[in-house]
Amino acid sequence: MRAWLRFVWRAGNSALQATRESYWTPLEPAGKAQYEAIDRAWKPSHNVWLIAFSVMLATFMEVLDTSVATVSLPHIAGNLSATTDESTWVLTSYLISNAIVLPSSGWLSNMLGRRRYQLLSVCLFTLASMWCGAATSLGMLIAARVLQGAAGGGLQPVSQAVLLESFPVQKRGQAMAVYGMGIIVSPLLGPLMGGWITDNYSWRWIFYINVPIGILALFMIYTFVEDPPYIGRNTDRRIDYIGFGLLALALTALQTVFDKGQEADWFSALWVRWFVAIAAVSLVAFVVHELTTPAPLVNLRVLINRNLATGTFLIGLLGVIIYGTTAILPLFLQELIGYTAYSSGMAVAPRGIGAILSMMIAARLVGRWDERLLITIGVLIRAASLFMLGDLNLTMSMGSVVWPNIVNGFANGFLFVPLTTLTMKTLPNELMGAGTGLYNLLRNLGASLGISMVTTLLTRGEQAHQNFLAAHLNLSDPVYWSTLQKLKHFLGLQMGTANSSHAALGLLYRNLQQQAALCSYIDDFRLLGYLSLTCLPFLLLFRNVKGRKPERQVRGRSA
Repeated sequence: MRAWLRFVWRAGNSALQATRESYWTPLEPAGKAQYEAIDRAWKPSHNVWLIAFSVMLATFMEVLDTSVATVSLPHIAGNLSATTDESTWVLTSYLISNAIVLPSSGWLSNMLGRRRYQLLSVCLFTLASMWCGAATSLGMLIAARVLQGAAGGGLQPVSQAVLLESFPVQKRGQAMAVYGMGIIVSPLLGPLMGGWITDNYSWRWIFYINVPIGILALFMIYTFVEDPPYIGRNTDRRIDYIGFGLLALALTALQTVFDKGQEADWFSALWVRWFVAIAAVSLVAFVVHELTTPAPLVNLRVLINRNLATGTFLIGLLGVIIYGTTAILPLFLQELIGYTAYSSGMAVAPRGIGAILSMMIAARLVGRWDERLLITIGVLIRAASLFMLGDLNLTMSMGSVVWPNIVNGFANGFLFVPLTTLTMKTLPNELMGAGTGLYNLLRNLGASLGISMVTTLLTRGEQAHQNFLAAHLNLSDPVYWSTLQKLKHFLGLQMGTANSSHAALGLLYRNLQQQAALCSYIDDFRLLGYLSLTCLPFLLLFRNVKGRKPERQVRGRSA
């Protein structure tokens, strides 16, 4: 058994070595050694913190737009003469086009260059934001959102790759803290900012506000960001049209099922079964094609790297947990507690306080402590916060929501910073773009799956709890009989005995629905807590190293 595992491991290393070599333009040995020396000595010309602020400004703008429109959908639907269900395509169209571009961002940035690709993406994103704000129909807005999502799809992984390449290895934990802060805080600010702008101005300004930010990001990226010497050295510029088509078809079908499956009762609808089949066949065909073509759109061979494969799986699982929590907590506050959209945003926003604190702490500990230990701490804190949310009730105060949210946010710094650092630690720099593209794609797909999963379980769980609780509402139950008589007597004094019976039954049924919904929310929070704990065994698969070996530094072209 050990001999077989040793053989597989050596074969994997050989394949990874072949992948690294495929990124080199064929050179004479002397020329190749010269390039290796240049790569090893390369450092960015400008201060790395100016570079970090430049790329994170664009990333913050892009991530903010994934959630800023959620609270504005009723206003958008009313203004553009559409139904609320139709207006949800404003979110879905953005996610679909964003997911399609994400895994191909590594190839695009290698072909065009990191700096040029970011400038093009920010420019298109800013123009698409202006188009969104000026939309006069729902179709026009959806088309603009498709362009906006496609332009923003590459900003996250390319920004991550720029940070990892620009910062020295010992400071990459700090770089990932900056990146994680933008990724975590912006989805929390999105609903709060969107609700305030929509209530005080117009929903169109949630898109127009991107214009000055985009212009500033363009100026800073043009001024401070530069490409490492190995970018663009590969002369193969062929476009993998087949791979792109298969990827677009698979992700479009899959994302549509995630977003609309619950409304159609999942597999009971014929179109859901067809879309799942199309997604499965397209995805298998895409994987086979990318592994056999000489110029793949997405370099799947990088998943031979054990840390990257493990980290990519874990970020998908964490995407389910984190975004699942983010999706149902505002619903709980608005539907059961009676908060407004802005008030629910205020209750959830303190999560960002915990995230910022933990980011600063984690940035200092990464590199000094074992990253696996930091991730373990983050997982345990996350699970504890979800179990705290699982104890909520209908008579709670806002403080009962704020403190679990602060704890929940505090876990993020111990998850995102060390997980990203450990995932990319053993990946050569020239493969960083491909690795970050896959890493961010799995996080987005995990987010979509998490939102769909918790909303489905919420609806189904509410029905199950309602059936269970209704079985106890019968006249033979003395508690039910006593409560019904008291309500009838009280309401009879207010509206007369003729209507008191129906009103009393209505109040009891409303209370039954609230209790059933509360039980379903509690089940979801606790399920996400247990799901968090399932991350722990996978941490044993990581290979933790303090730094790269000299040979790996040469081949990896460390910044």
